[in-house]
Amino acid sequence: FLKVHNWWHLALYHYELGEADEVLALYDGPIYSSRSTLALNMVDASAILWRLHLGGVDAGGRWQRLADNWQAAKPGGHYAFNDVHAAMAFVGAGRWNELDTLIEAQETALAGEGDNVAFTRDVGHPATLAIAAFGQGDYEAATRHLLPIRKLASRFGGSHAQRDVLELTLIEAAIRAGENELAGLLTAERQAARAHSP
Repeated sequence: FLKVHNWWHLALYHYELGEADEVLALYDGPIYSSRSTLALNMVDASAILWRLHLGGVDAGGRWQRLADNWQAAKPGGHYAFNDVHAAMAFVGAGRWNELDTLIEAQETALAGEGDNVAFTRDVGHPATLAIAAFGQGDYEAATRHLLPIRKLASRFGGSHAQRDVLELTLIEAAIRAGENELAGLLTAERQAARAHSP
């Protein structure tokens, strides 16, 4: 289960170095050449493509193929962490109907019971709404959804490296929204913790 994930971590190093071509080569090779339908692998695929998307890198048809697999998995309301990554794929592929269905399924799930209700309410649903808003160019809304959950993200699972995609999205959304003071604070905080982060 961790073979692909270890390659994903290597791709993160190349991402931090600004080597998008190397990231895509790893994606097309050991990360997602098999077009796995295993959720863990699809999460990694979504997360690395979304990081590139934030930087304006065109992933071409990769998003469509990944979104096909997420759609077949019928995400929405079962596991909040997966939902957020499925949303990334749907946005990347321009699959707004599937994204709407995912959001509706989350809203239905919030009326249920179990641990995932809390995960979805506290982090998963607002993060999914933020991804949707970012994809639609509403960077102010994306910022508004992400800012309150940035210190709560550990509640819905994943590692620090995996959840970092939310922080990167928040920073990029704040920049694009023209929230200069907030963007300055967020980037200064990141630079203090990770001086070489792009």
